Amino acid sequence: MPDADTVSMLRQEAARINSPEFIDLDPVQFPRRFTRLQDIEIAAIVCSSISWGNRAMIRRSCDRMLALMGHDPYAYVMDGAYEDLPDGNIHRTFFAANLRHFLRGLHRVYSRYDSLNDFARAHKIGSEEAPAWALARVLNGEFAEANGGCGDNRCLPLNLETTALKRLNMALRWLVRNDGIVDLGVWDAITPAQLYIPLDVHVGNVARQLGLLTRKSNDRKAAVELTETLRLISPDDPTWLDYALFGIGAQL
Repeated sequence: MPDADTVSMLRQEAARINSPEFIDLDPVQFPRRFTRLQDIEIAAIVCSSISWGNRAMIRRSCDRMLALMGHDPYAYVMDGAYEDLPDGNIHRTFFAANLRHFLRGLHRVYSRYDSLNDFARAHKIGSEEAPAWALARVLNGEFAEANGGCGDNRCLPLNLETTALKRLNMALRWLVRNDGIVDLGVWDAITPAQLYIPLDVHVGNVARQLGLLTRKSNDRKAAVELTETLRLISPDDPTWLDYALFGIGAQL
């Protein structure tokens, strides 16, 4: 358990950053634009998949990607309109070909399940020890089936034994956490207590400076270690403290 001063600081920072003002500066704003569950899910999973690099650039890329879908992502997926998507760059090393791969896979899922939440429930993801990695595994299988047996690491990581799975863990935080402030809380296939920290270089560095993480690599083992530490502080909602690590890092 971290010392009392660190715990107090984490809780204060989490409460400060987890506020409505955070939304406009973060890609969480994109799934929040929608009310239909399927639109929220698609916006969450595709926008989180390109959430690396400069935050302003991420927001511009997400805006452009949703515009390509006519700001109606579920209809776009189910109509197969992505097959007419012109080649070009979406965000840094993520291209139209990657988006087509992604949306073909989502079309396959939505053709058989009402929602991704239902898909996760049907595959008993909430019963898995590490739900995020289990979900990535079954989604990768669906995506490969929809794309001639090929996977695409730009959509979801394929190295599930080692990846920290930062982007999917972030999407799941948006979909599952339900405090009614920033995250949307529209899923019940897994609980907030089962979420893992969206670990990237920034979060990892802050966690190490605070003595919350000992592992040097920002990999799956590090994501598990850090989340287990945060569960000592907030067992029912460990990724609430993701806001604290972001806020503290902005001040360092």
